[in-house]
Amino acid sequence: MGETINLDSKYAKKVQQAFTEGSLVQGRLENDLEFVGAKTVKVHTVVTVPLNDYKRSGANRYGVPKEVEDFVQELTMKEDKAFSTTIDKGNSKDQAINKAGQFLALEMKEQVVPYKDRYTLKKLAQEAGKTAGYTEKITEENVVRRMSEARAYMKNNRVPLKGRTWYVTTEVYNALLAVEKQFVGIEKLVQKSFVNGQVGMIFGAPVVEVPDDLMPEGVNFMLVHKSAACAPAKISDSKLHMDPPGISGNLCEGRFYFDVFVFGAKAAGIYVDVDAAAATVLEAPVINAATGAIKAAEGCSVRYTLDGSDPRYSVSAQTGPTAAGGKKGDTVKACQEKEGCYRSGVSEVKLTADIA
Repeated sequence: MGETINLDSKYAKKVQQAFTEGSLVQGRLENDLEFVGAKTVKVHTVVTVPLNDYKRSGANRYGVPKEVEDFVQELTMKEDKAFSTTIDKGNSKDQAINKAGQFLALEMKEQVVPYKDRYTLKKLAQEAGKTAGYTEKITEENVVRRMSEARAYMKNNRVPLKGRTWYVTTEVYNALLAVEKQFVGIEKLVQKSFVNGQVGMIFGAPVVEVPDDLMPEGVNFMLVHKSAACAPAKISDSKLHMDPPGISGNLCEGRFYFDVFVFGAKAAGIYVDVDAAAATVLEAPVINAATGAIKAAEGCSVRYTLDGSDPRYSVSAQTGPTAAGGKKGDTVKACQEKEGCYRSGVSEVKLTADIA
């Protein structure tokens, strides 16, 4: 059997260049979550408590002690993709290696990078902290106002300005060009050559123009803070097998095991503007405080929690039309989901009675 050559090592610079120049999202999300030795990790986030008025006499002067709680989110990697191709033995050994390196760079640029970008943007849109559906089309008259609503949402949720990125369709970008005096630095920026699709700045954050085939269905734009999500890659491996059994030539194979996760505790760092005529954004369900019944739209499933955590991300979330087991005074939080739709925001009530 012939030797096996690790193409990722031999062509590391060329592969990295393909990622750097081609990807719209590479480097714009956190990438420090460790999945070594496991495909699932649990992220624990400490939940803070509100302040009390200090009492100068009596018991519990600082307030009634409350045990520190964790918000727990379970993340499981699922995307496991591969490719396989052959190089005829009519080429010499050196030519085969060079041809494999050229192929790998093109495979990254034309297949791997677009797939990962499309998948990443879709996951960010599906699991956003805020998804706003509008029947009003994006135009030059309303584009700045709509983007300002996203900016205001993040400001009100204390999302830092540094680290934000706008992902916009060409339609939105053209609307911004029509109001370039409000599009910060556009006259200067469009004269430069940008990498990663960046075409300007607005409200202090870079603007990245996304091709239609990569943007999630119905999405006009997204404002994303890098700390709101992570994009771990557990396996990124490409090899050239020289004269493997059964093949008169060389076999080039690659595998990419990766995923994208939105952190529930930082989900406010993702805002999505959706054209309601092109995609459905579900409304938050109605919760009956006396009976615990959760009214959802037809065909939708309900996720709810009783511990105060966000049901969209929490490992403690349950499914069903009633907050079963809830006690008087418990806070019920619920959302609804449906295949092909953007999930709802969260509604919440305090139960006024025990629920069987």
